[in-house]
Amino acid sequence: MNTVVSTSKPNQSTVMPMIIIGVLFFIFGFVTWLNGSLIPFLKIVCELNEFQALFVTFAFYIAYTVMAFPMSFLLNKIGYKNGMAIGLAIMVAGSLAFIPAAQTANYAIFLFALFVLGTGLTILQTASNPYVVKIGPEKSAAMRISIMGLINKAAGVVVPVVFTTMILADMGDVSEQAVAAMAEAERQATIEALSNKLVIPYIYMAIALTFLIGLVKFSSLPELDLSQDSEGSEAKGSVFDFPQVVLGAVALFAYVGVEVIAGDTIGLYGSGLGVANFASLTSYTMVFMVIGYIIGVTCIPRFISQQHALLGSAIAGSLCILGVVFSSTTSTSMADILWGWSGIGVVPNSVTFVALMGLAHALVWPSLWPLALDGVGKFTSQASALLIMGISGGAILPLIFGKVAHVMGDTQIAYWVGLPCYLFILFYALKGHKIKSWK
Repeated sequence: MNTVVSTSKPNQSTVMPMIIIGVLFFIFGFVTWLNGSLIPFLKIVCELNEFQALFVTFAFYIAYTVMAFPMSFLLNKIGYKNGMAIGLAIMVAGSLAFIPAAQTANYAIFLFALFVLGTGLTILQTASNPYVVKIGPEKSAAMRISIMGLINKAAGVVVPVVFTTMILADMGDVSEQAVAAMAEAERQATIEALSNKLVIPYIYMAIALTFLIGLVKFSSLPELDLSQDSEGSEAKGSVFDFPQVVLGAVALFAYVGVEVIAGDTIGLYGSGLGVANFASLTSYTMVFMVIGYIIGVTCIPRFISQQHALLGSAIAGSLCILGVVFSSTTSTSMADILWGWSGIGVVPNSVTFVALMGLAHALVWPSLWPLALDGVGKFTSQASALLIMGISGGAILPLIFGKVAHVMGDTQIAYWVGLPCYLFILFYALKGHKIKSWK
């Protein structure tokens, strides 16, 4: 029988569950941010344009929209613990699907594998985020989610480096420009070798996920008792009667869209500008996100409230969009000042602003969840599913970005797509989360 943790007060037994959830958040980050490194290579292997290449993000994130509500009903029937184990098993299947995808260099199979991975992550995300919110005091929920985000984005820092090391070992220069300049026979041989190497990280991932199934299944991970949080929610007929949840899902749609744009397009953008270390640029965005989460862990709620953290993120993100669009694509003056002294490769100012978007919006996710779930009680799993559906912003907005970049012939201009996203987050921080009734 599973232990039940009441959410009405802090509980000393939450330490081990938080450690287990922390491991899962690392997996979230590992799988999610692998896409940013995968896109430039799939673009070469499958000979895609920018718009086609960003179907990687579409296939992965659209799974959240399609599967979130079915997964919430599954969680209600089998519980959080069993649901997490099933989610991990689905991810194993998705990882193994990369083997035939790589062997055939078939883009459709790659996209199917990514959808399956996204499906597994959907149930894990639907279970774990409200778990972190409800397992301790409400006012410090953003701090707990920031800790999880720190773990998640730390994986995002490590993944591009590990991925490119595995892929580029003994491969030489496999940038888009270098491959295009090769003789046809050499180009085909390089593409075949590159395609076969893409499967290696996913084989290791399948092994690690199998181990985690056992960890979750046989752990003492408790179930949540949400009965104490149901006061005020009994009069509601469905989760759609909570405006702060519905508007929160829209805000998360906007947030995840710009998060994926910042993390998954920076490599494409850098490659187009001829940046030498384009394949590892996702790590730059992730480093700044980690810094943002450290701010959340140390400052919420001690120095700043969850609402003010959300407000600051929206304003900073808007300023970063202006910086991306209007700053230099040749001068590296900002990077020279920020980290040039460290020996880490510098990038043009415009690319630096893309990386800084990671810092700007890092606290949106942790500060929005507790605001959106406030008072939903028995509708928590459905509210979580609705919020998780907002992750589909990572599927749709990067595609819009890619289409604008392709039509305009200018990736820099496409970053305008992020401005209305940050402005809606600003609205939610100022007013949206306070709306408790549609009347």
